[in-house]
Amino acid sequence: MNCALVTGGSRGIGKAICIKLASMGYYVLINYKGNQQKAEETLAEVKAAGSDGELLQFDVVNREEVQSVLNGWMEANADKTIEVLVNNAGIKDDVLLMWMKDEQWDNVLDTSLGGFFNVTRIIVNSMLRQRYGRIVNVVSLSGLKGLAGQTNYSAAKGGVIAATKALAQEAGKRNVTVNAVAPGFIKTDMTAEIDEGQMKQLIPANRFGTPEEVAHAVGFFVTKEAAYITGQVLSVNGGLYT
Repeated sequence: MNCALVTGGSRGIGKAICIKLASMGYYVLINYKGNQQKAEETLAEVKAAGSDGELLQFDVVNREEVQSVLNGWMEANADKTIEVLVNNAGIKDDVLLMWMKDEQWDNVLDTSLGGFFNVTRIIVNSMLRQRYGRIVNVVSLSGLKGLAGQTNYSAAKGGVIAATKALAQEAGKRNVTVNAVAPGFIKTDMTAEIDEGQMKQLIPANRFGTPEEVAHAVGFFVTKEAAYITGQVLSVNGGLYT
């Protein structure tokens, strides 16, 4: 059975990606850190989309936990193959650099960049052995353009963008592609405090995007037909930054 693992899959963009991959026929492994209720709701929608899946609870920051849960799952599920990995887990904690606390830097970098390493290192091994895989990293406009108050978030996402390009070089011969999608302003919990009415004047599309629009871009990279596209970053930002 062909499986897709989505980190931070319980809500927002991650949830939309889980549902999209379910509609493409994947058995979806929904990773979440703490909010089991939201993860259960996502699993229900995965089933409603015509597929199935299960919950995998671990904190992407905790290297031992990641290894224990993922290796344990793979050993217990020899009949299932993880063909798709979507590194979506991330947090933001915005403040100007001059006032940034150590933990605000560490937590944001550890989740996006550290989480990418902790999870991908395990999954890419099995992809290389099976000579097939699709890795899609959810990054950000902030990692391409840089945004004031987001030195930590920009550094984390910029790091994942560079890692995407490097890993694509390493994995290409084995038919494993590594790409990234870079959302702009998307309607989620993360942007709830931003005034869309004021902000949309800066966006050529004149609105915020939806999680489903980001999920569609992820779905494109995951297809068999996208085999010759790797090391790329696709912006989903309404033309805000090109």
